[in-house]
This record gives sequence, C-alpha cells and structure tokens, in this order.
Amino acid sequence: MKFNSEDWIQKTLSSKKKHALPIITYPGLQITGKKVIDLVTNGEAQAACVAVLASRYSSLAGVMVMDLSVEAESFGSPIKFNDGEIPTVSGRLIKSTEEIQSLSVPQVGTARTGEYIRAASVAASRVTTKPVFGGMIGPYSLAGRLFDMTEMMMLILTDPDAAHELLKKCTAFLIDYARAYKLAGAAGIVIAEPAAGLLSADSCMDFSSVYVKQIVDAVQDETFIIILHNCGNTVPLVPSMLTTGSAGYHFGNAVDMMDILPQIPKNILAFGNLDPVGIFKMADAASVKSKTKLLLERCKGYNNFVISSGCDVPPGTSLENIDAFYEAIDEFNK
Repeated sequence: MKFNSEDWIQKTLSSKKKHALPIITYPGLQITGKKVIDLVTNGEAQAACVAVLASRYSSLAGVMVMDLSVEAESFGSPIKFNDGEIPTVSGRLIKSTEEIQSLSVPQVGTARTGEYIRAASVAASRVTTKPVFGGMIGPYSLAGRLFDMTEMMMLILTDPDAAHELLKKCTAFLIDYARAYKLAGAAGIVIAEPAAGLLSADSCMDFSSVYVKQIVDAVQDETFIIILHNCGNTVPLVPSMLTTGSAGYHFGNAVDMMDILPQIPKNILAFGNLDPVGIFKMADAASVKSKTKLLLERCKGYNNFVISSGCDVPPGTSLENIDAFYEAIDEFNK
C-alpha cells in the first residue's frame, strides 16, 4: 500500500465514525499457532500475526509489538527469554560514566533488530489495504535499560552531561533503526517512551523530547509518521511531548483521556487508552464491550480521538475480547 500520511490523518479526522488502533500483535498467535518466543525471534512469525490481525479487524493500521528489549540487546544487554512471556532486560550493561564514554553504537541488524526489520518488510508486503507501523523504544527508556532505570534517574541529577552523552548514542542508533523500518516499507513507527513518564515536565523536555524530536526530524515525512507513546503520568508532560512534532500521540491507561484531549491540537491524532491487562486480558467480553463504549462516549466530542489499548495487549488475551472491542465500536458508530 502506498501510504500518504496527510491523507491518512485527514481521513481519520474528518470521519464521522470513531476508529481504532489498538496495539495488538500477540493475540494473533492464537490464529497462527506460534509461541511468543517465535514472534519475538522470527520476523516471519511476527509478520504473520500482524497480517492476520490486520485482515480480521478494522484497525487503522497493522502494528508490530512493543518489545522494549530489542534495542538494548543490540547494545549488548542480557535478555531473559521464555516461551510464553515477553522478553525482558535481565541485567545492567553500563555501570559507570567511563563505560558510557566507551560505549559503541551498534549497527542496525545486530541481535534481533534484523528480524524486526524483516517483520516490517514482510508485513508491509502482505497488508495491502492499510499501513503497517513498526515498534521502537524511545531514547530515554533505552538509556534506562542500559544504565538501570533508577541509576538513570540519579544520573540526570548528578551528572547530566554523562546522561546526555548516553542519550546521544541511544538516539543515533534509534535514528538508524527508524530509517531501516522506513526502507523496509513500514509507514511509520510507534515510539514507546514509558520511562519518560517518570520525569518532571522540564526533565522530560531535556532528556526525552529533544531526542525524540531528532528522530522525528530525521524520518517523518509524507510517507512515514511517528506516533509517540508514553504510558506514565503524562497529564503535565503533554506540552513537552508536543514539541517533538510527532504526527500522533498515544497515551497509557494511567491517565484520564479527558485530561489529555483538551491539550492536543485538533489536527493531531490522540490515541488511548483502555487498560491492556485489566480490561483486554482479564475482563470478560461483556465488560470489554461496556468499557469500550464508555470511553467512546466520553471522548465523542473530539474528532482527533482514536480509541486504543493503553499499551501493548499482552500474550494470552482472548480473541473473544478483541472481537468484543471491535463490536462495541461498530455498535457505537451505528
């Protein structure tokens, strides 16, 4: 599909119906018969999930997983794998400012990044009726995984120059990674920057938004967009997030969308924010439908609102619940 970001955004904004873009990939495993370990290590397996879900549901796009271990693994971080669970960073890679100075920026394709680029390429070739968006971690969240999240919070206070040096290296890699997604045929990426939700507004600007903006400036155009995701306490962070120039903003269920939407310009898409665990995975289908309709009703006055999960819908979420989510949207639009 030849993607025109301006047309895609304008069609969404001008539609009289509400649209959806949940972050769902793992539920496709129930259709493809694969395991989580297959999806996160094999590009073909992940592409198959993206394609089958894009065909089954009326989402605005096919979306790859938010795997926040992939980029850290490329730098050398140890990763814990399990057949049925999302991979996690299992240890601190960098333990001193001297190690920040000596840290090398890896090539895209190192470790599993090559498989994720392949997933984007294969999915984009199979999904012909809507765009495909890749997934990528944000610079501050990556730095926190390399240096340890608590230690990174201390570093920005005690040695901000060292923190900026690490963020520059993280950003350089992420720009290359985003460019690889673009060359592979993806129509954009969702940048997951959850750790920035722990920061003050000023720190979010200095240690996250200015670096996300560098990624946006490097790759975003009429064929490729950035959607910035932050699932922390984003109510005071929206002004900082908006300075990145991203085409859209995705919010987690830690916040009330009615505290967010008034802050978002009407020509910019805002996505959110049903609880991916408490509602999508743990609730029954009737509750999923009820909660979906409630959020749609509360946000119906905002044409730029696109209903979504608050974050990546986890493995083990039933297709019955995903079906109920879309049924609620169809019924609301009638």
